[in-house]
Amino acid sequence: MTQSVTYRIDDVFAPGHVGELTQVIPTELVDAVLEETGTRERRLRSLPSRVGVYFVLALGLFEHLGAGLVWGKLVAGLTAAVQQTSEKALRDLRRRLGAVPFQRLFEVLAGPLAQPSTPGVRYRRWRTVAFDGCGSLNVPDHERNRSWLGRTPRRHGPSGYPRLMLMTLCETSTRGLITAAFGPASKGETDYAHELVSHLTSDMLLLADRAFDSNKLLADVVAQGAQLLIRATSTRRPPVLAQLPDGSYLGASP
Repeated sequence: MTQSVTYRIDDVFAPGHVGELTQVIPTELVDAVLEETGTRERRLRSLPSRVGVYFVLALGLFEHLGAGLVWGKLVAGLTAAVQQTSEKALRDLRRRLGAVPFQRLFEVLAGPLAQPSTPGVRYRRWRTVAFDGCGSLNVPDHERNRSWLGRTPRRHGPSGYPRLMLMTLCETSTRGLITAAFGPASKGETDYAHELVSHLTSDMLLLADRAFDSNKLLADVVAQGAQLLIRATSTRRPPVLAQLPDGSYLGASP
């Protein structure tokens, strides 16, 4: 992730240049998002907001490392002597930034990645997309996390850590994220999927498993003009309108 870059010895922005990452998320974009969200520093600090954005992104890339070790990766390829910083200072930097600039950065970058000629991302004229969720993401056992997420009830008591549910709408083949929603795991996958339906368009074919075949969700998808191919549960018995030669049939939603 790092590369050797020459900076002035007093350049506090140096740790924000993280090799290939700045080619995907250029510094100009980060600065624009910070300006738009009002999270740019009012005076130049030893840890500027731009550096904080790349630091938080690096925390996601190296999720099993502590803040100090991740910071070491940010500065490892720099030829300039970088000022030492404490984990408290890095924690304060994250709190100063908050979540808003990262939400806005995601909104700018999220979307389909494939070009019209990319193989494997279309069925006929429709771009294939899918719901993909994960309900097994444990977060630190902190009071603020518990108050928001709670703990998942178990047979012998609540789980040891609060658990986060993440639901995404992604482009198949490229796995490009179009949008995402997250929150307490106590809510079902379908509840979060409802929050993502508005991002479907008429040129999309939605693929989903049987957990997503509720009547309300199907109606919402159709209202967006998107096509759908969703596995139905064994209890669903749609009326048969016409038998087809291959053994399948045309049905109607209740």
